[in-house]
Order: sequence, then C-alpha cells, then structure tokens
Amino acid sequence: MAKLIHALTKIAKKQMLVYSIIIACCVVSMIFVYNNYSLYERPIAKVMETKSEGVTEEIDMFENEDKLFSQILIAELKNGPEKGKPIHLENTYSLSKAYDQAYKPGDELFVVIDEETKSASILAGEIQDVKRDKYMAIAFWVFLLVLLAVGRTQGFFAVISLAVNVMLLVYAIELYVKKDTNLLLLSGILAILFTVLSLLFVNGFNGKTYAAIVATLLGTAASIVITLLVMWITSENGLRYEEMGFLTRPYKLVFIAGLFIGSLGAVMDVAITMSSSIFELWEKDNNISMKALKTSGLDIGKDIMGTMTSILFFAYISGSIPMLILYLKNFSPLGFTLSMNLSLELTRALAGGIGIVLTIPIGLYISMFFVKRKRASL
Repeated sequence: MAKLIHALTKIAKKQMLVYSIIIACCVVSMIFVYNNYSLYERPIAKVMETKSEGVTEEIDMFENEDKLFSQILIAELKNGPEKGKPIHLENTYSLSKAYDQAYKPGDELFVVIDEETKSASILAGEIQDVKRDKYMAIAFWVFLLVLLAVGRTQGFFAVISLAVNVMLLVYAIELYVKKDTNLLLLSGILAILFTVLSLLFVNGFNGKTYAAIVATLLGTAASIVITLLVMWITSENGLRYEEMGFLTRPYKLVFIAGLFIGSLGAVMDVAITMSSSIFELWEKDNNISMKALKTSGLDIGKDIMGTMTSILFFAYISGSIPMLILYLKNFSPLGFTLSMNLSLELTRALAGGIGIVLTIPIGLYISMFFVKRKRASL
C-alpha cells in the first residue's frame, strides 16, 4: 500500500511540474505580447479616447442602403521616436462592418504618422491595421490548455504534430511559388507526411497506427482517383473556377491539390476511428471472432458515416455564405448564384464524402488484417 501511495505521489508531482511549466510559459508569453511594441518597426498607437462624429446614410445605384459612422480617436504612441506622444486619428466604419470596424479605448492600432505634424504637440495620422498578436496568443493558450487537459500526453503530441504539419505546409507552398515545383507531387508527398506524422505522434508505433496510416492513404487515393475520373467523364461541366481567376498559376492544378489536402483530414479521422474501434474490441476480448469484429466495425462505420459527411459539407459550404448573401442581395438568379459560389465547394465536399464512405470498409479490413497478425503472434 505504501509503495502504491509513493508511486501515485511521484506521478502527481511530475504532472504538477509539467502543468507549472506550461502555466509559467503562458504567463511569460502573455506578458511579452502585451509589451512587445519595440519589436515592431511600424508605429503602434493605443486608443485612449473615442468620440462619435455622426452618421451618414448612403444609397448606391442598386438602391442598397447603408450607414457610415465617423469616429475621432485620441491615441498614444507606444514605440518609435515619438513614443508617448498623443496622436489624432479618424475612423469611418459602415453598419455592416464588412471591411472596417469601430474602435474603443484600449485597442492597439498600426498607424502611419503624418510627417507634417511631427513638430506639433498632437500628431495626426491614418489607421493601417489592428495589432492582434495578444488576441492570437490568448486563443492559442486556451486551445493548448484545453487540449492538454483533455488529451494529456496525446494532446501534447497532437500540438507538436500540428506545428510540424503547419511548417511543412508553409515550406511546400514556398517551394511551389519560388521554384515552381510540381504541385501534385508536392501534394502527394504532403499527404503522406501529414498522415504518418500525425498518427505516429498521437498514437505511437503500434498496429492500430499502422492500420490507420494504410487506410488513410488508400482512402484518400481512391477518393481523388474517383473524383478525377468523374471530372474527366463530365468534362468538368458545372465547375466554375471564376473565384480562382486571380491566380497566376494553373487554377485546375491548384484545385486538385486542394482536394488532396481537404480529403485527407476527413479520411484520416474515419481511418483512426475504425482502427481504434476494431483494436479496442479485440483487446477487450482476444477470443472475439472475425465475423463479430466485422459486424461491429460495419455498425460503427454506419454510425459515423452520416455525421462525418455532414460535418464536411457544412465546413465547406459555410465559407460561401457571405458571397451567397452578396449575390442574392444584388438580385442575381438563384441558380447562377449557387453555381458560381458552390460548385467547387460541393465538389470538395463530395470528394471528401467519397473518401469517408470508402475508408470505412478499407479501414475495417486493414484493421482486421493487423488483428489477425497480432493474434497469430500470441
């Protein structure tokens, strides 16, 4: 009993040490982002006072009504040679706040100082942007602490995996833009790296992870092949690439590369769900028959299929809601509005949905294969 208490106490002390280090890092980073003005080359001003100057109603040529609000801001410069001096700023924002916003005391803004006023007691200037690093830091630490509280060790490795994947993606994009590397080849390599690193970091080196990796890669490949085949058979009729018209690269190639990465996330989720379920059933009962495993796996797959497909659909479609409203507000026909804004999103959602449906049986049979091997080695 004494040994058990001693072991539990040792584990608790280690956990307390880890949490203490994390909380200390959180506090230090927050103090840093709240006082890092000197690291920025652009002038930063903190809003001290605001005053409303009135409202102007506007009606455009399509009879769309809007209201413009004017603000006078008195702010204090926080960096640069003029640090500590007050600066006079003006801000105009619309009722919709689509491209602008109202400011309040405490907001920190990037500004451009009017050179002609530098000798005056109160400077004048224009607002460029909002300093948002402290809000990003808060969001990051909330995300990290919740992930660690729920996932503990696996949550920690999930964060590392996410960071590595982001760095790989940024490097791949930079490689494509600067060196004109084959985008499809890059996407394929990224899909393999994302899958292997994400699953190994979170679940470790075991049969469950290997089964999920194989199922993810096969499911993603099958999804992309079927999608490209359908696009070829239909000659891409109905696909509207206008939203990608600003690209200086082949837009179809970029779209297909996006399908790779977009399908991968949903397929990976289904693959690890199927693999974890099958291995958990087997570990609970080593004598369970393959037929029972198959039946249970198919039931699990049917349960997650609908929800996963819906999540994918909503995730893609939600980004198009502002443009749908804009088109309909300007009296565009419904069919034209939907085809212009949803054709690519629906294609992405369908490609991911195909991957989800195919990955269920693929993940099931691959997991059963690994279970058979593990059972034979016992």
